[in-house]
Amino acid sequence: MSINELFTTFANNLLPILLIAAAGYILGKFLTVDSRTIGRIVFYIFSPLLVFNLMVTSQLNLKQAALTVEYTAAVIAIMGLLALIFGKIFQLERPHLLAVILTVAFGNTGNYGLPLVKFAFGDEALAVASIFYVTTTILFNTIGVIIASLGHTDLKSAILGVFKLPIVYGVMLALIVKAAGLEIPVPLSRTIEIAASGAIPAMIVLLGLELTKIEWSHSFRALGIGVLTKLILGPVVGLLLAGLFGMQGHSHQGSVIEAAMPAAVATTVVATEYQLESSLVTAIVFLGTILSPLTLTPLIVYLSR
Repeated sequence: MSINELFTTFANNLLPILLIAAAGYILGKFLTVDSRTIGRIVFYIFSPLLVFNLMVTSQLNLKQAALTVEYTAAVIAIMGLLALIFGKIFQLERPHLLAVILTVAFGNTGNYGLPLVKFAFGDEALAVASIFYVTTTILFNTIGVIIASLGHTDLKSAILGVFKLPIVYGVMLALIVKAAGLEIPVPLSRTIEIAASGAIPAMIVLLGLELTKIEWSHSFRALGIGVLTKLILGPVVGLLLAGLFGMQGHSHQGSVIEAAMPAAVATTVVATEYQLESSLVTAIVFLGTILSPLTLTPLIVYLSR
């Protein structure tokens, strides 16, 4: 793994994402941009149609999709458990501990993960990554919300909240189309393709806009645990579980990259909503995103071999 190989991999796969995100960050700093509105456009239109398009057009079968769902759940559970263990070892206060668990368990598998997988490994790996993303979204909006709410949200409400996620209906419709062998009319298929093509650029710009909301935390111990656990152990857990689950080829590549992503931007929204050390959460997200090329670049090189 030479310096030249690492630099080329970074320049071709990570740098384009970081440059577009930087443009979004600068835009958010100098102009009044409503990132919430853009987020809603991505959430309600682009993301569901992107996942639908990927599932319908890919060679991914139901067995592979189910395996990816199981793998994703295992990654999230183990990363959350590791965060809990390290938090207890370093005696973090309860609010800090919960913030670290939330950010370590749930990675930025959408705004950052999907474009990275597409650039590095292509559309077949992207189809697998989209299943990882959907599963993460569902678990984050149930288990993640419960963790952040500290008992303010009951399990029933969290589960019912899943049915408010447009992306779930995108998956359900895609499964119906694939199972029934339906052919989508050309006007509709082209509409879906246009929206799907706009999803990834919008996600990257939104990533930059959301990072403008950074608040630095004075809990440097919790910050260090959150960032280092996610960036260093994320790839390790991803690789080990991929081997245990027998993943190969594009399935292996797409899943491991998603497992290695830094903390999700969405955690900042939930942390703010439930008063869960939002400054610590945003600091972990920001620092983890900035430092992520240091771990993701060699991981991409390794998975490409």
